[in-house]
Amino acid sequence: MPTETNQRFAAQFPRNLAANIAYFLVNIVIGVLLVPYFVSTLGVAAYGLIPLATSITGYVAIVVQSLNTAVSRFLTVDLQREDYTAANRTFNTALFAFSAILLLMVPVVVAVAYFAPAIFNVPAGQETGAILLFLGVSAALLIRSWSGNFTVQLFAYNRLDLQNLVNLTNIVVQVGLIVLLFTLLGPDLALIGGAYLAGAVVASGVSIVLAHRICPYLRISKRSFDRTKLKDIGGMGGWVVVDQMGHLLLFQIDLIVVNLLFGATLAGEYAIALQWGLLMLAIAGTVASVFTPTILTYYALKQTETLITITRSAVKFIGLTMALPAGLICGFAPQLLTVWVGAEHANLAPLMVLLTAHLAVNMSVQPLFAVNVAHNKVRIPGIVTTLLGIANLILAIAIPLVTGWGYYGVAVAGVLILTFRHTLFIPWYVSRLLNIRMAVYLKSLVPGALAVLFIGGAAAGIAILNPLPSLFTLIIAGTVIMFVYGIVVLGFGLSPVEKQLFESYLPQGWRKAWND
Repeated sequence: MPTETNQRFAAQFPRNLAANIAYFLVNIVIGVLLVPYFVSTLGVAAYGLIPLATSITGYVAIVVQSLNTAVSRFLTVDLQREDYTAANRTFNTALFAFSAILLLMVPVVVAVAYFAPAIFNVPAGQETGAILLFLGVSAALLIRSWSGNFTVQLFAYNRLDLQNLVNLTNIVVQVGLIVLLFTLLGPDLALIGGAYLAGAVVASGVSIVLAHRICPYLRISKRSFDRTKLKDIGGMGGWVVVDQMGHLLLFQIDLIVVNLLFGATLAGEYAIALQWGLLMLAIAGTVASVFTPTILTYYALKQTETLITITRSAVKFIGLTMALPAGLICGFAPQLLTVWVGAEHANLAPLMVLLTAHLAVNMSVQPLFAVNVAHNKVRIPGIVTTLLGIANLILAIAIPLVTGWGYYGVAVAGVLILTFRHTLFIPWYVSRLLNIRMAVYLKSLVPGALAVLFIGGAAAGIAILNPLPSLFTLIIAGTVIMFVYGIVVLGFGLSPVEKQLFESYLPQGWRKAWND
């Protein structure tokens, strides 16, 4: 691989990682603080409608989001090869196609929002607020999906730090407005929908400005619309749609099923326990996204051996990273719930463990999804993911009804299906694409699995010795475990090659300290 490319990615990686960590930490702080805030101001039942609305709107915008994935692949390859004529065709074809699709989706968004109270269990008196919540969240998602035509340029140039700036703008405006409006006007679901919409508009404006600065080669022009390019994007995007539909059935169907089967109050309880699993997904996405532009670029440069090395190490690295928060959340689950939302919800600890523990292993394969996209091999993964999503839906309904396990049965269904997909199918399919043994990736899953068991056991042991929950003791215990775990991983958990790879991505000053 050219030295210039090596140096460019090595220089950008620390900034991307720092920005991803910053965005992730902001998400953690906001996610942890907002849940008890919403529960105390809106009530458990009404709070459960907020994550439910985001789940439903994910189905509305699935086409645009999937096409954005396809555009990311084609535009990254065009720009990395410095073919700006092809890049302009890709950009303008996507922009005008997305605009047309979004206009067609407006009636769908309005219909989903209007009929939401008739479909789902909504607390009495909250019907109008629920409609405006669904409408605002849906509109916000469509606007952010459209502006993805511009953030994809930041992605193509590996400027994930700027992508995260856009995301931070969205969440800061969103949360700031929610708190302000709740303070001035009182708690209302409708105000949350308005805040989501305002955050999307502001963030989209920021993304357009940044995209023009980073990539001045692209211009909006009808003449650059290319039907051939549309066929290429649509061909790949169509199978990504299938994959994303299955993805939504895997990750965002459980709360819907709980609401329909067990009512708004139990759905609110489930949403509380699910919040930490969502944070785990955010961790995986945050770390994995750092590797995605690198994987696409190495594919464009036909550096297959480097690609294999990067993906294998990335899977192991993400597993070890995910093990720390997963182990702490599971080991301290009762104490964490007591401090976070009150002792009356500490009984949700087993559910929280069930929803969180497996993610340390299952989400570590996140970087491998980029290999499918790079090779434009998304048809088979899309079909398999959709079939597994349908199986998840069937099991999520059947297991609670047959066993009487309630919402625990819904959670069990998700764990079983995700484990099959992520620990068996994904490693097998990617190893087939790269013509290597499946064991290469399976071995990379083992360290994370062992780590989460040891960390969870250590945390649970400390909790038994000190059962009185307090924020201070949780912070101290978590810090001690994190410090010891970091020493063990850096000293014994990485191979010499992985240490060299890790060192190459550090800033120059940190690299010197690492060697010393």
